[in-house]
This record gives sequence, structure tokens and C-alpha cells, in this order.
Amino acid sequence: MVVDAWRDDRIGSALRGENPAVMRRLEAGFAVIGDVQFLPGYSVLLADDPAVQRLSELPRSGRLAFLADMDRLGEAVERACRRAETGFRRVNLEILGNADGFLHAHVWPRYEWEPAELVRRPVWLYPREMWGEERYALGPRHDRLREAIGEELDRLAG
Repeated sequence: MVVDAWRDDRIGSALRGENPAVMRRLEAGFAVIGDVQFLPGYSVLLADDPAVQRLSELPRSGRLAFLADMDRLGEAVERACRRAETGFRRVNLEILGNADGFLHAHVWPRYEWEPAELVRRPVWLYPREMWGEERYALGPRHDRLREAIGEELDRLAG
């Protein structure tokens, strides 16, 4: 069995309780910590139905629930990163779907310490090699920030 097999079926593994990146189950999906952490706190909202590819495929109530979850995750990341990371600036929210065919939203914390040529540009312009470097891979050193985001998600639930 491949240790990271959950990556091949992120939503299915989350539904089965086998996705280790899941921080919390939300109304319309799962809040997960990102695989790469060159911007500490990067998180993703996964829709809870792997067959749904676009926001427009959901009924209106499902769209609103997904967008509310995206808002909640964005605020949780903002609160946690503001406390835990130096130079926190803002959060960027994106629903793209160009690489993965399932509905998901990216939550990118942005920082003042980012390189000057990138700080005000889309995250996707970061050099390709950073996305695969071991030093930026999700690991135990991110546990404290991950827990802080989860705690903020809990606070915002009420």
C-alpha cells in the first residue's frame, strides 16, 4: 500500500476519514491544510462530492454553503496566521479548477516578507521548483499552525 494513496482520491479519502490533511468537516466540504507551505497556513476547501467539478453544478443552497465554508476557512486562516506568522498581510481566496477536476477553493495567506517581485502577484507565479521542494512540504513542523486554524474554524462555527 502506498503511504500517500489518499492524494489520488482526496475527497473520497476525506469522506472515509483517511485523508490526514483534513482539519475539519464543514457544511459543504472539508477544510484541509495544503501540501505545500511556502506560504505558511495555505489551506484548501474540498467540496464533499467528488463528482462536482464546478460551483455552478451545485444547487443554489449548495453554492451558498460552499461559499460560506470558503469564507469561514479564509477567516480562520487569517486569524491564525495573523497571530502565528510574522508579516501577515492578507488572505487570497481562489476557485480555479484548472488542474484538479473537482470543486475546491484555495486559501492563500500572503506576507510582507514575500519576494518584492511576487508579493503583489498571483501565487501561481512562484517558481515551479518551490512547489516540490522538501523544505516546503507539509510536515510535523506545521502542526501548531494547523491546530490554530482548526481552533479558529471551531470558534467561527457558532
